Amino acid sequence: MKGCLILENKRIFTGDMIGHCDRGYGEVVFHTGMTGYQEILTDPSYMGQIVVMTYPLIGNYGINPDDFESHRPWLTGFITAEACHSPNHYQSKQTLDAYLKANRIIGLCGVDTRALVREIRAQGTMKGWILPGVTEIESFDSLEFPDLPTDQVARVTTPNMYAASSAGMYHVVVVDFGGKENIKNSLVRLGCKVTVVPARTSFETIQSLQPDGIMLTNGPGDPMSCVDVLPTIRKLAEHYPVFGICLGHQLLSLAFGAKTGKMRFGHRGSNHPVKDLTTGKVWITSQNHGYAVLTEDLPDVLSVTHVNVNDGTIEGIRHKTLPAFSVQYHPEACPGPKDSEYLFKSFMQLMSERREQSLVYAT
Repeated sequence: MKGCLILENKRIFTGDMIGHCDRGYGEVVFHTGMTGYQEILTDPSYMGQIVVMTYPLIGNYGINPDDFESHRPWLTGFITAEACHSPNHYQSKQTLDAYLKANRIIGLCGVDTRALVREIRAQGTMKGWILPGVTEIESFDSLEFPDLPTDQVARVTTPNMYAASSAGMYHVVVVDFGGKENIKNSLVRLGCKVTVVPARTSFETIQSLQPDGIMLTNGPGDPMSCVDVLPTIRKLAEHYPVFGICLGHQLLSLAFGAKTGKMRFGHRGSNHPVKDLTTGKVWITSQNHGYAVLTEDLPDVLSVTHVNVNDGTIEGIRHKTLPAFSVQYHPEACPGPKDSEYLFKSFMQLMSERREQSLVYAT
């Protein structure tokens, strides 16, 4: 069946429906990775979004559950220039189309994704509708483009506390704002005991778990929708080593007085160069965010540790007196790159130092 995407500015892109055949509405964003579509589909950070893949052929290695980043897909729609219907990989369990159908995710293929991405880059991120069987401009006159829900973290965070790993050298409490499986897996591989808690868990509850360190995960939406957790994050950073990733980076920065803002079209892909200002080295990183920490009026207690080579935006911060740091990108990224996995070892070192010195960093 034919279908189309219509943007807020009434620009129309036609194609063929795949997956669940229905209408869908969301923020239209693009991802520049060549691989990793399974991880994208199941990343909670894409909650409520329509994702456009810039690479022309998607689905050629099929779908297998081993590469999922959560138990289900979260995005609203998935758009590609060409969807492979005959994947060839020894781990493949089903086609992209079959997976989208089974999970009621709307898809569109045969789209001029190059033109679509150029439109988003030129006009900025827009909301859009995927509509089946409609191509005439007159059919869109009554379409509305309402604001999207704000507190998306509440919809993706774990409802209950659970142990991801019951034994390990250091006990890490992962505050789940919509975290990916590989954040937990990376900690477990390094020998950590991992307990996952809901996003709005109190400081007292986390303290009762006797952690060695705190991980603030990625998640969807505007960090300002989570301002109620900032006092808890600040208090955690005053008592334990803290490592924030993506949304966790933004929330840690906000907790100490920084500001965040919406980007024109965000960073989403596996090929973003980031410069480490401490060493001068440049790392290739995987990213997925539409908001960033602003350089203007950055508090004196925070120092910038990493910047994006392409646009100069902040990619990492560190607190000057507390053992707290964060990065905007994903050091745990699957399928890669793995350039920045050293950050997990830096976090381990902070936990080791705290245990050895039995320090409480603030009273």
